[in-house]
Amino acid sequence: MSLAEQGDGAGSRAAGTFESTAPASGAVVGVFPVQDAEDVRAAVDRARVAAAAWADLGFDGRRTRLAAYRGCLARRVHELADLVHRENGKPHADAILEITLTVDHLAWAGAHARKVLGPRRVRPGLLAANHAAWLEYQPLGVVGVIGPWNYPVFTPMGSIAYALAAGNAVVFKPSEHTPAVGVWLAEAWRAAVPDVPDALQVVTGLGDTGAALCRAGVGKLAFTGSAPTGRRVMAACAETLTPVLMELGGKDAMIVDDDADVAAAADAAVWGAMSNAGQTCIGIERVYATERVYDAFVAEVTERVRGLRPGTDDDAAYGPMTMAAQADVVRRHLDDAVASGGRIAVGGTVEGRVVAPTVLLEVPETSAAVREETFGPTLTITRVRDAEEALERTNANAHGLAGAVFSRSRARAMDLARRMRSGMTSVNSVLTFASVPALPFGGVGESGFGRIHGEDGLREFTRAKAITRQRVTLPVDLMSFTRPAAAADALARVMGLVHGRHR
Repeated sequence: MSLAEQGDGAGSRAAGTFESTAPASGAVVGVFPVQDAEDVRAAVDRARVAAAAWADLGFDGRRTRLAAYRGCLARRVHELADLVHRENGKPHADAILEITLTVDHLAWAGAHARKVLGPRRVRPGLLAANHAAWLEYQPLGVVGVIGPWNYPVFTPMGSIAYALAAGNAVVFKPSEHTPAVGVWLAEAWRAAVPDVPDALQVVTGLGDTGAALCRAGVGKLAFTGSAPTGRRVMAACAETLTPVLMELGGKDAMIVDDDADVAAAADAAVWGAMSNAGQTCIGIERVYATERVYDAFVAEVTERVRGLRPGTDDDAAYGPMTMAAQADVVRRHLDDAVASGGRIAVGGTVEGRVVAPTVLLEVPETSAAVREETFGPTLTITRVRDAEEALERTNANAHGLAGAVFSRSRARAMDLARRMRSGMTSVNSVLTFASVPALPFGGVGESGFGRIHGEDGLREFTRAKAITRQRVTLPVDLMSFTRPAAAADALARVMGLVHGRHR
């Protein structure tokens, strides 16, 4: 079945269709069904049946099948990268990097699920000393995932891989801008895991399809996207008390301290801001450089940015904006920055979907270019007195996804990193935390809540289950109406002897 024909794997009854087009040329990549609430519920019903079979495989059985799936992705990496390049617009090499990170996370999730989620004994404590106690993490059943278009493989797979490893089935609704990638991932799953094909399904469509998934009775809904859309997703999920994981936008900052390696910081800032055309939720959008290094840092950054060329050919540093509307957002932020008194040091042009790499200086903190997520290849650089002022400005933003600190002092850098109001911070690098499978990924404030990746990511898609079993019967049962009248006073004396002496 071709990409254009693929629906949910079981014969879609959707009345309408929509096209996915290439940002570079406008050519049609595929035509996909707009699946309605009945289609979505049918997919969830199939997933619920598959979830039971998938859970029954146990940790080892799931690990084997996840290995088969990641092997399929690894062998077909160029095929998938070509599709990502066509549908998303990013360079082929960047698509390969995205897929490589995905494969690494699949391997980690499958290998660590038993250790993180498996049953284990816990100490029962004094009051339940005659009991044995266990803790385990049980799958939720079916997890719904609504994915983004900017990293159409890596980001949704951060939920999908960990939900599958935890024993859940998944129904995935890819962005309407990258449905072909989502369908490809589901087809690869069916080829690699033919005995449980419905453990991963895809439904395609627009906003109503995503809303239907929120209301379809899934055990949890993982959403990646903007804060305004996230609020609508939460409202839909609230109707059925469906728990949610929100991975929302960022306005990530870099702090460049007095003793920073300026050249390294500039190189990292340019990559963090401009790669993937700036369409990275954990990308660097703001830099606060101290007075001591500001001029040198600006010179290094502008020199590097002048060497970047966006475009659609193989030699371009980055491609066009995936969404035409996003170019309008970038244009609005640039206009507001200049109108507010900011200065464009380099770049500043928007031609169709192609945005020139842009460095902005002297932009007030009240400007949209500093306050709001731009999601384009732009970077504001602000002079600050010292790193403490930089940290204060960094933390004043409503977003709190990620950030970076550059300093040669390990103690100083780690202190700043810990105090940065963000879910993730890298020191003397950018975005590195996303490539470490053992680390959780997520934000605070307007950047959302919940975590994917790592042990936290595995537990995110489970429910904790507590079990106790009485080993021996005590002469006096404190949890009974037949307990002696003096039992409570005796218990109070024991508590005083055990705990009362400690201050």
